[in-house]
Amino acid sequence: MHRLVRPLKGRMIAGVCQGIADRFGCSVVPVRVLWIGSTVFFGVSILMYLLLWILLPDER
Repeated sequence: MHRLVRPLKGRMIAGVCQGIADRFGCSVVPVRVLWIGSTVFFGVSILMYLLLWILLPDER
């Protein structure tokens, strides 16, 4: 498994979803769909995304 970092390639906004998908070895599409769904229905994901954007290091 990979470390939990924001990759430089494959980003859409900040690379948080891509980093989570890389870490767990799955496709980024389901991660993004779940993230969007949880944002629409629960709203907490926006804050969590911003927090991960700040806390996760870039891949270097």
